[in-house]
Amino acid sequence: MMNKAAERPVEQLTREQAEIELLRLAEEIRKHDKLYYQEDQPTISDADYDALRQRNLAIEKRFPELRRADSPELRIGAEPSQQFGKVFHAVPMLSLGNAFSEGEVQDFVSRIRRFLSLSENTPIEMTAEPKIDGLSISLRYVNGNLIQAATRGDGSEGENVTANIRQVKDIPQRIKNNNFPDIFEVRGEIYMGHADFAALNEKQKKLGGKVFANPRNSAAGSLRQLDPSITASRPLRFFAYTWGETSGLPSDNQMGVLDWLRKWGFPVNPFTRLCHSVDDLLTVYEEIETARATLDYDIDGVVYKVNRLDLQERLGFSSRNPRWSIAHKFPAEKAFTIVNDIEIQVGRTGALTPVAKLEPVTVGGVVVQNATLHNEDEIIRKDVRVGDTVEIQRAGDVIPQILRVLTDQRPKNSKSFTFPEICPACGSHAVRDFNPKTRKMDAVRRCTGGLICPAQAVERLKHFVSRNAFDIEGLGSKQIEAFYEQGRIMSPADIFTLEERNARSQQKIEEQEGWGATSVRNLFAAIDQRRTIDLDRFIFALGIRHIGENTARVLAKVYGTIEAFIEAMKAAADADSEAYSDLVNIDGIGATAAAAVVEFFAEEHNIEAVGLLLKQVEVNPVKVQDVDSPIRDTTIVFTGSLEKVTRNEAKVLAERLGAKVAGSVSKKTNYVVAGSSAGSKLTKAKELGIQILSEEEWLNLIEGY
Repeated sequence: MMNKAAERPVEQLTREQAEIELLRLAEEIRKHDKLYYQEDQPTISDADYDALRQRNLAIEKRFPELRRADSPELRIGAEPSQQFGKVFHAVPMLSLGNAFSEGEVQDFVSRIRRFLSLSENTPIEMTAEPKIDGLSISLRYVNGNLIQAATRGDGSEGENVTANIRQVKDIPQRIKNNNFPDIFEVRGEIYMGHADFAALNEKQKKLGGKVFANPRNSAAGSLRQLDPSITASRPLRFFAYTWGETSGLPSDNQMGVLDWLRKWGFPVNPFTRLCHSVDDLLTVYEEIETARATLDYDIDGVVYKVNRLDLQERLGFSSRNPRWSIAHKFPAEKAFTIVNDIEIQVGRTGALTPVAKLEPVTVGGVVVQNATLHNEDEIIRKDVRVGDTVEIQRAGDVIPQILRVLTDQRPKNSKSFTFPEICPACGSHAVRDFNPKTRKMDAVRRCTGGLICPAQAVERLKHFVSRNAFDIEGLGSKQIEAFYEQGRIMSPADIFTLEERNARSQQKIEEQEGWGATSVRNLFAAIDQRRTIDLDRFIFALGIRHIGENTARVLAKVYGTIEAFIEAMKAAADADSEAYSDLVNIDGIGATAAAAVVEFFAEEHNIEAVGLLLKQVEVNPVKVQDVDSPIRDTTIVFTGSLEKVTRNEAKVLAERLGAKVAGSVSKKTNYVVAGSSAGSKLTKAKELGIQILSEEEWLNLIEGY
């Protein structure tokens, strides 16, 4: 039997199927975030990406207990590039939630009313403005002078692109206005106009340079130049639409601050409107969508924001989105093309992924040639065959989604695609594992070759040296492949003994074509620079299945040191142990991730490999950031009905002051804040002797913070 979790409607998923589907979605979305935010080379359309996010969110809403620690809903963008210095955002640069229908816009406004306890008759002013398809940027001004510019990065840390931003003519270098705050971070979008984009690509063709897929990629690539003079030669533009850290604001509402941004010399989109109802929002949406084809820049939706800043403050933020703003996305673009071939790619974990190779077709000014088919069940469900004419969909990027097959145009000699049962990389059997939880076959077929499979071995090493892992400069994909074929690097520890072994070798690296004494010396220096690494990156670099960047960060934060982490994972091999209980009770660590990391450290050869690696590298313990608050590093549970603030507001405030808000009471709970009609949680708190606070006592405790 086949596991069809990936194609089932969310409302039909069982709990076990939902857990498997959340894992698939987390891995796929993380991959696309890296391609989009770090490398400026997206491989799926905006519509495909939005569909993945929508499905993930819908499953999490139906099964909230299954939310993963590396859930896309807890993540913003991707880590900043190492090419530029890092900038810590004093106020995080969060992404926006999405709406795709009028009903979802109505739901968004209704959620605001419920959160603020407002009646249906209470008006809520909102702004509406085009959502620019560009690169988010934060501009920091001190005493009117532009002193720093940074990209969004992962929302907490971005890339320092100050020198390049100074080349953008739309951005003032100095503000001469008495009303301009002493400290002010202007935030907006860097973009490139259609005419400028076409002219740039024409110039690039003549010079034999890189031709960009779309204006967004062009703008991002132009801003991320190590040579500012190249940025200066590119026609970049800017729209301001919000702010970050500031010592003061000239208005108490969103539209008022935007008006002041215009007066100070910042471009603000002329389509920005003030609305008084959902009908007003939808009218502006239609107006902007109608004007879209006439604009000289790309937009992919309309952004709505609560106008009053005091209401924005009360609404606060979820894990990755402001509650007072949402993006109403436009429908995707579509086209028809032919499937020329279906290729099988073998990934780092041995997964066999089918990719449709398409007859090149231009959609919205972008040539697309590939589409992922996910797995063999997806091929069977859509009955995609070589030679088929298919309808594809995209919304501004490269790889489209196959919506349907036009079977009436299928060639007469067409044959169903047979998914290989032999790995194309090593000839080993490729199987679909039986999942004991679902009692069905997994959706993904995997190579059984393990370490003998060159696709897996090489990809594991590539992952180890990748940007978000050890990030070893000069040891990229080509070098890893070559050194693996030569037998120089077969395991992670081999990387750090490479210099020593090379000195004893009769066939030295510097004697090979493409290498020299200087380049080899630089490589060894780059390796030495990575002999010290943060704990979360070390855990992520191990390539443990189901342990992504965010899960690694959670584990690092909880265990603090590599020694404590390893010992805890060894002890957790006993499912009845306190160590295992502590692991599965970590907020966001699901049973799948816990099992994966325990199984990894239950294998002696893995422990041996990690031990050899630790003889070569030093792992930094986690630094604890100070929070000046009486509830810092405490665990708080709210129960019952609160009167002066809503439960949501209380939770946001507690987390802002450095506390962890838990959903259940345990012996590790520090405070239980009990409102009226408190039930079983209050009873358990009394049984465990946990300090219980009334709402008034809670507010007195945090007063002034």
